[in-house]
Amino acid sequence: MLLWSEHAPSVQDVRFGIFYEHQLPRPWERDSEQRLYADALEQIEIADRVGFDYVWEVEHHFLEEYSHSSAPEVFLAAASQRTSNIRLGHGIVQAPSPVNHPARVAERVATLDLVSGGRVDFGTGEASSAAELGGFGVDRERKRDMWQDSLDAVTRMFVEEPFAGWHSPYLRMPPRNVIPKTVQKPHPPLWVACSRRETIHLAARNGIGALSFAFVHPEDAGKWSRDYYRLLESEECVPAGFAVNANLAIVLPMMCHEDPAEARRRGGLGAAFFAYALAHYYGPSKHTPGNSDIWRNFTKERPRVGAQGTDPLAGALGSPQQLIDLIARYEAVGVDQMIFVLQAGPNRHEHICESLELFGKKVLPAFTEGREERERDKSSRLAPAIEAALARRSPARTLSQPYVIDEAAELARVTHRPAPSPADLLNGVRRRARLAGQQFMGRLVAGRSDEDLARWLGPRQQRVVFTLMARSFRPDKAFGFEGALEFRLLPRSTWTIGVRDGRARAFQGRARNPALTLSLPAADLVRILAGTANPASLLMSGRLEITGDVSLASRVGEMFGGASAY
Repeated sequence: MLLWSEHAPSVQDVRFGIFYEHQLPRPWERDSEQRLYADALEQIEIADRVGFDYVWEVEHHFLEEYSHSSAPEVFLAAASQRTSNIRLGHGIVQAPSPVNHPARVAERVATLDLVSGGRVDFGTGEASSAAELGGFGVDRERKRDMWQDSLDAVTRMFVEEPFAGWHSPYLRMPPRNVIPKTVQKPHPPLWVACSRRETIHLAARNGIGALSFAFVHPEDAGKWSRDYYRLLESEECVPAGFAVNANLAIVLPMMCHEDPAEARRRGGLGAAFFAYALAHYYGPSKHTPGNSDIWRNFTKERPRVGAQGTDPLAGALGSPQQLIDLIARYEAVGVDQMIFVLQAGPNRHEHICESLELFGKKVLPAFTEGREERERDKSSRLAPAIEAALARRSPARTLSQPYVIDEAAELARVTHRPAPSPADLLNGVRRRARLAGQQFMGRLVAGRSDEDLARWLGPRQQRVVFTLMARSFRPDKAFGFEGALEFRLLPRSTWTIGVRDGRARAFQGRARNPALTLSLPAADLVRILAGTANPASLLMSGRLEITGDVSLASRVGEMFGGASAY
């Protein structure tokens, strides 16, 4: 059997979706949230009528302005009653059990599948913003394990009658018959949120769809697709569920208009705000609940943002023919679904509706002919690999004898929690020390000029900073990366951190072939280290320039001891 990576790029059966964070920039009026939801439901009705395949709705908590979508299952249930064909992407459900108990997830997904007539796709994720993790008491270092544990439990709840119980460091639950059961058997298609290449690999190894919430160019998407299908067809694939969902989806901002300049005018500011607000919550920016004003901060930088801030996101802001040409490039490299963000920032409801109508009339028909044949070809090609993968998955369990509920005994077992391990305690000490050091540094740099900070970060201090970064290197967060990261501190200093064989070494000077180069004023590096400057804001304002592997830039912080993104 040929692996996907051994095939020449071929035309895929590309599908189309729309994506909602329910963004709501300040200032807010009394009925702003109500109008936001009503407008979104009207937009979804149009998408269903003109032929979109999916609507995707996220789950986020406490992320003011960026995402007012904390109960997606309720919103999707409303959408299910106003549509007929469009699939309902419950994506993502935050899987760590402190946020959502797995039994409640299984119940809600099954109920949504029932009321929609079997139209649910079940996306999952870990969550990553400090607002959400801290708000629910989720340990950042353990959230990946929590996600894997919860997903295994939920998929068993879908198929086991009764669910045979669970006993792990993250969940203890006695046997119960978790009802209702889903319309789709064995369960709805599974997906996971991805924003980087290594999480694409995670999706493939688990036999589930990859929801890539990262704005990537077709060339990068092609690399991701080859990686995804190579791993999915390999012996490394052990499905997380009881069916394999072989799909890679890419997300892009979109606005369609006959006049490309008008499309960019209507959608460019929303795309830029989407990226800015995302960076606010997933970067080092400080947030004050109920008081921070992301839109106001964004508009302060808006004169400097201009085309530079929107250009990386402008690929799907254009005329119908431009969108057809762009989608064809993603289709040719193996992308299975294009998901578009229209509701972003200040984008207007009537413009979104007009864009959906025009897309349905002039863009969708270019990609619908021959769909069934292409889907049959894909299914036939992957069938042997999927069969082999499912054989590696541990089967559904059955109880050797009927289980009788005993409340007192169950409470005694469920309320017992094991003591934290030495590794957990050490990680906690390290996190507290890192936070204390950053807070101290933040007080030192507050209010200081570029000149003051540049003088402070002299040659000796630079050597200390980059040596400490190298010593803080975390191989488990590098996901196999080896290469050179180059830091050009303007006006004249350059440092390189080389990663090889699980170790990092810092030296002064340029790298021969850096995988990534970051160029910025020395003062801004100090502010980033102190947590008082947001790299995304520096990028949008032109103070930070990135060349090389842009996706690698998003994880530099966590590779060297900082917090992770998705």
